[in-house]
Amino acid sequence: MLRKFPDLGGDLNSRVVLVLLAGIGIFFAIPAFAADGGKDLEWGVMGMQLFGGLALFLFGMEQMADALKAVAGERMKLILARLTTNRFMGAITGAFVTAIIQSSSVTTVLVVGFITAGLMSLAQSVGVIMGANIGTTITAQIVAFKVTKAALLMIGVGFSMLFVSKEERIKQYGAMLMGLGLVFFGMSVMSEAMKPLREYQPFLDLMIHMETPIVGILIAAAFTGLIQSSSATTGIVIVMASQGFITLPAGIALAFGANIGTCVTALLAAIGKPREAVRAALVHIFFNVGGVLIWVGFITPLAEIVTLFSPSYPELEGIARLGAETPRQIANAHTIFNLANTIIFIGFTTQLARLVERIIPDSALEEEGLTVRAKYLDEELLSTPSLALDRVRLEVLNMGKRVQDMLDRIMPAILTGNRQTLYSIQQMDDEVDILYEQIIAYLGTISKRQLTDSQTYELLELMAAVGDLENIGDTIETNLVVLGNERIDAGVSISEPTRKVLMDFHKVVTKAFRLSVQAVSQGSEEAAVAVIAMKHEVSGLADSAAAHQAARLVAEEPNRIPAYTIEIDIIEKQKRIYYFAKRMAKTVLQEDELEGVEAS
Repeated sequence: MLRKFPDLGGDLNSRVVLVLLAGIGIFFAIPAFAADGGKDLEWGVMGMQLFGGLALFLFGMEQMADALKAVAGERMKLILARLTTNRFMGAITGAFVTAIIQSSSVTTVLVVGFITAGLMSLAQSVGVIMGANIGTTITAQIVAFKVTKAALLMIGVGFSMLFVSKEERIKQYGAMLMGLGLVFFGMSVMSEAMKPLREYQPFLDLMIHMETPIVGILIAAAFTGLIQSSSATTGIVIVMASQGFITLPAGIALAFGANIGTCVTALLAAIGKPREAVRAALVHIFFNVGGVLIWVGFITPLAEIVTLFSPSYPELEGIARLGAETPRQIANAHTIFNLANTIIFIGFTTQLARLVERIIPDSALEEEGLTVRAKYLDEELLSTPSLALDRVRLEVLNMGKRVQDMLDRIMPAILTGNRQTLYSIQQMDDEVDILYEQIIAYLGTISKRQLTDSQTYELLELMAAVGDLENIGDTIETNLVVLGNERIDAGVSISEPTRKVLMDFHKVVTKAFRLSVQAVSQGSEEAAVAVIAMKHEVSGLADSAAAHQAARLVAEEPNRIPAYTIEIDIIEKQKRIYYFAKRMAKTVLQEDELEGVEAS
């Protein structure tokens, strides 16, 4: 049975690409460009073929990358977290991970998350970012193979796997194969569209301008900045080279420009993000731009080196030979360029990190208390649901710290605090509510993606856990703060023995809360079991506290009845907080595990 066609796009980048493609189509179709001997060319047909082929090419790349990230995203995250112990391993790991998930932006976002969480230093991340540039060159290598004859077979087989198979992993592999087929098919369509231009002198004259390095770099940088994909730009350059339109030096200059243009993606991704993200973007810019500046004067020697080991076809002549040899040469030059830059800069990771930290000091971007925003929810990871869900767990930790602060401060405020202290705690819940809304919105966006059954289950459990966390914040704000104000209004003074009983109970509830946040943020089953196992301890302490209050009811003290009412309500609200903490912990456990824990 055929399945519903998946959601395959619709983000801002896709819309920019479509607008750009429309502009390209119009450019090639306008009659003015057909002057000077080009009237015999079918410009309308060529424009439509180029437009359609380019659309298929870019869409296929996006489809292939999304499938790769869905298949390998979780494992790549673990590899990146474990194998970045030094700058060299960081560079190797960054290259490997980026080659697999086909997105240096995603690799950079993961690195920023590790820095923010304290799992990686900025100096360590520099090596990973350098390696990510090497990983992006794999796309050019794939495109340079030019196996266009197998394109439709790839599309057909991939389509069958995607729509017939019931197993999620096979469907993702099908999407990956279908995307690769679309890349090669789009190349084939564009190549056919461009063939008539081989004999059109005005176009050939235009291509000659690409021989000037600065012109080629600027054009490629602008194009890459618009479509936000250096891999796509390099792929298009290789397609043009396959028709013999550009020489190797021109292709190298365009590849250099693509490396600079991709910095736009890093800058856009850093807008509104913590200082770690801005620093990582700045490292990316310094590395890419610095590398181009070093090599811009050595394009000709680099071209000569590449021709020594790239395949050659001496039996061909002119444009035919240029079209056969140049694509692979450009792909190899692109790889050598990024590999050499990494080797050059790898010894200066610490210095580069210090420079970036001086330019972006801690105080420059810290606005603590002025704005509340999610630290880990990055839109760049939405195309990789497993990684996006992990970011939600980290954001739960961020939100949990704010609720923890409220919980730590509320009991002393109720027992002995003033109205100002209680009001400040009440205001803290506004920040919790803002984070809650941002997390739920992010989860809602994830839910629109193609999710596996396990990812759907995880998303629903996280949504429930975040709701429970927000309920704890609301309980503190709307219930416990009110009880503190009632104590002040009634002029009640809570006795020292009662304070000790209430504080002891509060410490246990606070411990359960901490463990529940740990359970959700780290996916820790051990912490979850510990929270659920505390139910007997909480119940026993609640009963003891209630018995103490009952005994104190007959004490000869002023305002004894109002004091008793407030103290009993405090106990009940603490029990309610534990109830929500326990519900949070339960979201981490499977049903059979939960039954076993509750039965014990």
